[in-house]
Amino acid sequence: MPLSGMTGFGRAEGAYGDWSWSVEARSVNGRNLEIRYRGVPGFDALDRVARDAAQARFQRGNVTLGVTGKRSDSGGKVTINLEQIERYLAAGAPLVADGRVTTPSLDGLLGLRGVIEAGEATDEPETLAAVEAAMAASLNAALDALLANRREEGAALAVVLAGQIDKVAALVVQAETEAAGQAPAIKERFERRMNELAPDTPGLAERIVVEAAALAVKADVREELDRLAGHVDAARALMAGEGPAGRRLDFLTQEFMREANTLCSKSALPGLTTVGLDLKATIEQFREQVQNVE
Repeated sequence: MPLSGMTGFGRAEGAYGDWSWSVEARSVNGRNLEIRYRGVPGFDALDRVARDAAQARFQRGNVTLGVTGKRSDSGGKVTINLEQIERYLAAGAPLVADGRVTTPSLDGLLGLRGVIEAGEATDEPETLAAVEAAMAASLNAALDALLANRREEGAALAVVLAGQIDKVAALVVQAETEAAGQAPAIKERFERRMNELAPDTPGLAERIVVEAAALAVKADVREELDRLAGHVDAARALMAGEGPAGRRLDFLTQEFMREANTLCSKSALPGLTTVGLDLKATIEQFREQVQNVE
């Protein structure tokens, strides 16, 4: 499975009978998988459906699911409250008798508060179950769209990460070339210093050879370079492998940085130090992008 990002958006809409709804699924980066769900009152079972569906698709990220829906009023019962009309007529009768107001019209009476009563429409349990099943299908459709969006981000990230790994590999090769001059430089530096401090010391030449060899062993970066090369291979394998790779790439980035830091601390040459600093900068850029990988 290709790399997947953790940022994305998906949307789906649906309708059944007098009901219509829309579903939005969003996700952002997260160390673990966190799911937040907000649904339509009366369809509480969809909470579990949404969480199970998200867990089946994602391993990491903060996922927010929202369902908004409404029922049309076409099925509601409308009644006219005749008793309320009678009360209005009785209250206004003296005014009509005195000629102060005209006899009220029907449309005027119907517009008065409490005259028209609209009852809430109700659905049979079978209908509600069918609506809930259709909403669940829309939830899955929105999550599929979110998954596709996250995989698109992952494809773009894979190109960037591969380029950064290639740069790390090139810097490792460059570091190997620079490191070849470590031992001669250490010996030359130590020899010059000893000749300055104690030029007449008996057996100085032999001592210089022994001490310089010891210093060269301590400054040897062969192991660090070998491990860096191994980490490059491991990173490429993870990016080409199956399943979420974000956590393992994040851990591998820490190992990359550890070796680069050691390389810099052992460096006795400006050129090798420069390569080590470039390595650290590239690894940090790699780490920042890895935070977006599931």
